[in-house]
Amino acid sequence: MSGNHSFEIFLATLPGLETVLAQEARALGFSGAAPVPGGVLFTGRWAQVWQANLHLRTASRVLARIGAFRALHLAQLDKRARRVDWAGVLRADEPVRVEATCKGSRIYHAGAARQRIETAISETLGAPLAADARVQIKARIEDDLCTLSVDTSGEALHRRGHKQAVGKAPLRETMAAAFLHLCGFEGGEPLVDPMCGSGTFPIEAAEIAAALPPGRSRGFAFERLAGFDAPAWQAMRDRAMAEASNAPAPGTRFYGFDRDAGAIAMSRDNAGRAGVAHLAEFRCQPVSDLNPPDGPPGLVMVNPPYGGRIGNRKPLHALYGALGKALLGRFAGWRVGLVTSDAALAHATGLPFDPPGPPIPHGGLTIRLYRTGPLG
Repeated sequence: MSGNHSFEIFLATLPGLETVLAQEARALGFSGAAPVPGGVLFTGRWAQVWQANLHLRTASRVLARIGAFRALHLAQLDKRARRVDWAGVLRADEPVRVEATCKGSRIYHAGAARQRIETAISETLGAPLAADARVQIKARIEDDLCTLSVDTSGEALHRRGHKQAVGKAPLRETMAAAFLHLCGFEGGEPLVDPMCGSGTFPIEAAEIAAALPPGRSRGFAFERLAGFDAPAWQAMRDRAMAEASNAPAPGTRFYGFDRDAGAIAMSRDNAGRAGVAHLAEFRCQPVSDLNPPDGPPGLVMVNPPYGGRIGNRKPLHALYGALGKALLGRFAGWRVGLVTSDAALAHATGLPFDPPGPPIPHGGLTIRLYRTGPLG
């Protein structure tokens, strides 16, 4: 594909977060970005692929659509896959792998479909096949239509290269960014996380406030594709970092507390790697000692333990109750966002939650965001 050629770009996210991602994509300038099941779709060029990987906080992957055709049987799939301009997208010297899914189609064996597409790539382009290749082609055969995409991200986008230490039940950065967005957080107010674990919410909030692009510290699969323009990509990265350094310095700070000293040490290390140690403050203390920092009210954002993952449920009711008591008694004017898989635990806080957000899959569970307006 040439840099001037437009194609469909699919931004993948978790079910339930499509609308959030669409809003973020449009704010970034991707006009026409529309939510669809599992993500957001818009038309753009390779520059927009790079921008999406570098800047989007709530996307999990960026897929570039490189071809689509109807295939009613494997021989037809093989023939039409060989007509794809693989050399316009893939390098002959870069290993590639294929992942295929089939739904509602006469071709129903995903493994056989994958093999045919791999053979087409190997024999027409000469690229080696490898199960651990960093470049991946995703083939979706649905209602007899085969859609081919290249995963331009590589590792999932929540892997930003900063968080080397994580707690027992880490929340992905992409999910944290989505929950902050849903709570109306834009970076200009303080944030407190009473059970910060490895520091995801305070670090994400600090990055948003400092206008730091989330993909600044990592590489992407698109750097291994045909026609990749390394100087242009470096210029885009440099421009993004210059804009961040020229942005107004955040006037607020972001706070994480946890009763586990090990979690606090992890959070400080992670904040340092992310370059926001000067904005994020972490302290070891129990929920019962929670007090608001000096200054204006802001957002309390918390992902407490839920019974399905850590500990058991009975003591958790007391923990959630203690959290609610501290917030209701000391955090007048603050909004609260709480993530949990259990409505009963959320209500154990006694906080005046609005109706919960959509169900979102997380580690084998289904979680929801519970939000309040400013506390009285």
